[in-house]
Amino acid sequence: MVRERETPKQQQQVSYTVEQLVAVNPYNPDILPDLENYVNEQVSSQTYSLDANLCLLRLYQFEPERMSTQIVARILVKALMAMPAPDFSLCLFLIPERVQMEEQLKTLIVLSHYLETGRFRQFWDEAAKNRHIVEAVPGFEQAIQTYAIHVLSLTYQKIPRPVLAEAINIEGLSLDKFLEHQAANSGWILEKGHGRGQLIVLPRNEFNHPELKKIAADSVPLEHITRIFTILG
Repeated sequence: MVRERETPKQQQQVSYTVEQLVAVNPYNPDILPDLENYVNEQVSSQTYSLDANLCLLRLYQFEPERMSTQIVARILVKALMAMPAPDFSLCLFLIPERVQMEEQLKTLIVLSHYLETGRFRQFWDEAAKNRHIVEAVPGFEQAIQTYAIHVLSLTYQKIPRPVLAEAINIEGLSLDKFLEHQAANSGWILEKGHGRGQLIVLPRNEFNHPELKKIAADSVPLEHITRIFTILG
């Protein structure tokens, strides 16, 4: 019986996405160029795949001579943008210490430390000195501003305007427009006041309003408690 020749359409179906390549054979060094291209694609399309990036960093461990510092830096910038997720630390564990000593990677590690400790003024000052690193990845500033607001919302019920301005690195008329947008779309309340004396009321959550957090004991069903006493008896 003569075997039918595959049509071009059938041949095209053999191609795999990067995610499929990672899932099927994550330790195949032949996919390294595809993973590097995928990092650049994530940057240009403002998408993100932690699994693919971790796979690339693992392959770099086995193929250190093929490592691209620029690609590694872009992976770390994207990981910073994912905070509060621990992606940056997960990536850093796979990067050799000698590579971490590269200047741009050292800068990113410092930036990560500032973010983790809530030192936003120092973060924005350091980022301004290294625009060539962070501005190479679109959406960086907006992602960090979102993270800063997340941190503030865990701490403040009412936040002074200067504290917010410092954390998100926005001032003046730009801050006014930002506050108006948040009031209209995110439930922020702008108390009466002008300039530095203005207070912004943030939405209630279980962290800035502890009374919203149910006490664990209150949520334990009665039958579970009686079962415990039965066991102890």
